[in-house]
Amino acid sequence: MTRVHNIRKLSDRRKELRKNQTKTEEKLWWYLKDKRLGIKFRRQHSIGGYILDFICKEKKLIIEIDGRVHLKKDNKEYDKVRDKYFEELNYKVLRFTNDEVENGVKEIIDVIKRYL
Repeated sequence: MTRVHNIRKLSDRRKELRKNQTKTEEKLWWYLKDKRLGIKFRRQHSIGGYILDFICKEKKLIIEIDGRVHLKKDNKEYDKVRDKYFEELNYKVLRFTNDEVENGVKEIIDVIKRYL
């Protein structure tokens, strides 16, 4: 069986992304880290060639925070392909915008809790 989680060639990039997380990633991570929702989340985890913002492997949940770049047509198509790949591995993908995190993180946490 081919390894798909945290393949070595993406290790340096994952570390770089953790060190340089965005303001919105940092904000949401505060709520997800240390099992604050009662379950373990990881940040900047990779599956296949994709690096995820956040993942709960136990519940097969992926959380992505999308900046404005995700509004572009090419990026929307890329995200669709990416999400389809995860869904084929039985993961659920929840996507939120930077604005949603900045202006309503408590509501996002409620959505995540309902899923869990």
